[in-house]
Amino acid sequence: MSLGHIKDQLAKGTWLTYRPEIKIMDCTVRDGGLINNHQFDDGFVRAVYQACVASGIDAMEMGYKTDHKIVAPGTAGVWKFCDEDDLRRIVDDNPTELKLSIMADAERTDYHTDILPKEQSVIDIVRVATYIHQIPTALDMIKDAADKGYRVCANLMAISVIQERELEEAIGILADSPICGLYIVDSFGAYYSEQIRDITFMFLKAVEGKGIEVGIHAHNNQMLAYANTLEALIIGANRLDATFNGMGRGAGNCPLELLLGFLKNPKYQLRPVLECIQEHFVPLEKSGSMEWGYKIPYMITGQFNQHPRSAIKMREGAAPDDYVGFYDQMIEVE
Repeated sequence: MSLGHIKDQLAKGTWLTYRPEIKIMDCTVRDGGLINNHQFDDGFVRAVYQACVASGIDAMEMGYKTDHKIVAPGTAGVWKFCDEDDLRRIVDDNPTELKLSIMADAERTDYHTDILPKEQSVIDIVRVATYIHQIPTALDMIKDAADKGYRVCANLMAISVIQERELEEAIGILADSPICGLYIVDSFGAYYSEQIRDITFMFLKAVEGKGIEVGIHAHNNQMLAYANTLEALIIGANRLDATFNGMGRGAGNCPLELLLGFLKNPKYQLRPVLECIQEHFVPLEKSGSMEWGYKIPYMITGQFNQHPRSAIKMREGAAPDDYVGFYDQMIEVE
């Protein structure tokens, strides 16, 4: 679909939300693992996997591929590493249509050895996450994964702090690599929908004619992850990230159940997602062992276009509800 066609359809008031190119990736275990150091038990991960299969979700991100020399095994849960034995313990040979993905962070993955050739792995997709200064490393990682037989995507992180000219150059470079998807990542939950609209057009222009889909991974610091995902979708982004019950680091992500309800595509079934949330996520919330979702400190970091790590630390500290004190602290940082 060309940019001209997209703009023509938008001018006619057509919402391009029902098209076969749209694919949803569930990121619950990967992004949610940032809350509990990736220590989900097998029963939880298996339940999410089975719900993804039953609901017709297109892909599930199982976790990270992290260099064992950077993070020692035993100091984090197995979904920080996604070793093949752990993956197959959950999915066996994955005899389903659900595609499985892992995320490989630039400069934190021993990709030459940790990422096996595709014929030796149950994984289908490798998503390379990179900050702008890591792009040279990311390009080598992308080529390595593509040469091994994977479909490869690039997630350019923290784009809200990149100058427009540099952002255009960065996505142009990534668009010339052997990727099938290029993701807009609102790492700090700082963007508003009109900004997402312009950025989506920028990404679409960069990949036009190259067979690369644009995707979005939104964070919910200002309660806009869902709205921003819809905006990118309407403009022409076909790869949409979401999580069960919005689970994810800090304020969390676009809730999968909201997205499925909006799309109204018969290939997706909402009931298995709701059942999984009811049986597995509600008890987690009630236990108090994990916290995610909108909180005022995350709103503050989002409005200041700052990484939420300071808000996460504040919520884990002795005064988790001292919103005014945290706001004053952020003003001093500015």
